Amino acid sequence: MTRVQREDCRHIGELPFLDWEQFRNTAFLVTGGTGLIGGNVVNALAYNSREKDLNIRLILPVRNAVRAREEFGWTGAEILPYQLGARLPLEEPIDYIIHLASPTSSKFFTEQPADTLVSNIDGVRALLDWAREHRVRKLVSLSTMEVYGFPEKGHRTRENELGAFETMNARNSYPIAKLACEALCNAYCRQYSVPAVILRATQTFGPGVKYQDGRVFAEFMRCAIEQKDIVLRSQGLTERSYLYTADAVSAILAVLQKGEPGEAYTAANPETYCSISEMARMAADRIAGGKIQVVYDIAEDITKLGYADTLYMDLDIGKIRGLGWYPTVGLQEMFERMIRGIEEQQ
Repeated sequence: MTRVQREDCRHIGELPFLDWEQFRNTAFLVTGGTGLIGGNVVNALAYNSREKDLNIRLILPVRNAVRAREEFGWTGAEILPYQLGARLPLEEPIDYIIHLASPTSSKFFTEQPADTLVSNIDGVRALLDWAREHRVRKLVSLSTMEVYGFPEKGHRTRENELGAFETMNARNSYPIAKLACEALCNAYCRQYSVPAVILRATQTFGPGVKYQDGRVFAEFMRCAIEQKDIVLRSQGLTERSYLYTADAVSAILAVLQKGEPGEAYTAANPETYCSISEMARMAADRIAGGKIQVVYDIAEDITKLGYADTLYMDLDIGKIRGLGWYPTVGLQEMFERMIRGIEEQQ
């Protein structure tokens, strides 16, 4: 864990809307622990358990056990080799399940739509089946802003305003899969009383992002570090809010503690709302100090690059604010702290 991540863990531990005593002597099962958000969740739980003497037990079902042991050896977490979708080989009590495992690459969604659908749906189904058979306090499943489809420009979208998707478009395998996962969580909640809750997160970044990550924010980060012009392959018209990694962690913990089973909550930082081209200019001007420029090299067919169509994803977070949660880190600081995380790993 880097110094900047340690700062984030301490910050999460001091947030007034989280009651860490509620987690004393509890067991957490976290899928996707080696991913961006999952890694920060594991760090925050392990760090605050140690600092507050909470005796939190962490169980991490992972595909790559070697990588997980290297990354989380300091936490004392139990590493469980596991293939997403398989029956969970556990019989001992678990208090909380945080399900974060999922493909995250747009290119993957386009090139492997069947795997995208099956891994998401089978993954959550296996955990819901286990939770049905074993009493758990809460299960949180991470969803995505993409379930809102294509809202109109200028409209702030709420949780009940879901989109419709063309099923013959392979790129839509991801939001369709996430909608199916949400429906399964709600169905198990209603039919079997599994206390499942959904968190829909907007695009999230910060410390823990890998240097070669394929997403747009990582490309802008690399350009700033390497002093290379940012090249946009589209007009960069998509507009959305973003979310800092530690804010995503605190949102997950907030809905874990206070969210109503069978409900969905949206997490984003409305103050970060901007277009991709505006974010590129911010990265060039403020992160790279004006030493690079934004240039355009428009692709003939951006769908072949795995890009989604132009979005205007202005998200209303009133529902999760009702739980006491709020975001704390703005867009420029997100980039600065992400870069610090990269530098501290070197």
